[in-house]
Amino acid sequence: MKHLLAFLSFLLPGLLFLAPADSFAKVNVFACEPEWAALAQEIGGDKVEVFAATSATQDPHYIRARPSLISKARKADLLLCSGASLEIGWLPILLQKASSNLQPGSIGYLMAADLVTMLEVSVMVDRSMGDVHPEGNPHVHLNPYNLMTVGKVLAERLSGIDSENASFYKDRYRDFSSRFRAAISRWESEAAVLKGKPVVVHHKSFAYLIDWLGMKRVGTLEPKPGIPPTTSHLKNLLRELRSAPADMIIRAHSDPDDASEWLSEKTGTKAIVLPYTVGSDKQSDDLFALFDRIIALLKGANDRQ
Repeated sequence: MKHLLAFLSFLLPGLLFLAPADSFAKVNVFACEPEWAALAQEIGGDKVEVFAATSATQDPHYIRARPSLISKARKADLLLCSGASLEIGWLPILLQKASSNLQPGSIGYLMAADLVTMLEVSVMVDRSMGDVHPEGNPHVHLNPYNLMTVGKVLAERLSGIDSENASFYKDRYRDFSSRFRAAISRWESEAAVLKGKPVVVHHKSFAYLIDWLGMKRVGTLEPKPGIPPTTSHLKNLLRELRSAPADMIIRAHSDPDDASEWLSEKTGTKAIVLPYTVGSDKQSDDLFALFDRIIALLKGANDRQ
């Protein structure tokens, strides 16, 4: 018996070394933005290895297709991005170097904008209109229902790529959706006082949030999407707000503060900074915390009027 145990202790490490690599490999997920990386982690758990191509401090419109990103894309099993041309300046370059599994139409190619109802879809677009996306506003994650829609499809794609763990991904999605539905109900109850509130925004980053909460956008600091505020535009906006005031001015952490602070000083309207994605501030470290923080800041600004 002693000799048998000694033989097995010698043999087992070798058998583990010879085991198929796929039995231990995680699914590599390439997420274009932090919100999708967070969603992939919620659904994939310890069965996935998630890489976020951008951080909360970066504008995903303006990213370079660095060699390090190309390398990550080559190793990925699944690509999860916003779509609607948000990543048009760099993602096509990565896809040229990626495997066939990540190409449009494949199981590993997942664009959130393809799955949800889009806002601000343009019939005709030209360069004079600024940074307009013809497919619609790409910032879809700020309606939490969109995250649930994408999460369901993500669980299906992960199950198809890693069929041995299909039940794991489906269970993870069921648990996430149950917790997220409960959170949505709470957020909607807390934010009921915000319905109909007029707001000015810097960029159209929060279009889906405003639509979900039933708020009303009455002005934009940018004269056109992606075009910095001009003196003439701000003066015109100031005149409009004096006759029809807004309740708050909203910008993201990545937006410059000079225009919103100027308008706030001139009108007495509260200017607030909202986290746009996971990691935008210390409190927004996952998808649940992101919306907790957004609702708290909006309610706080409303209460201080």
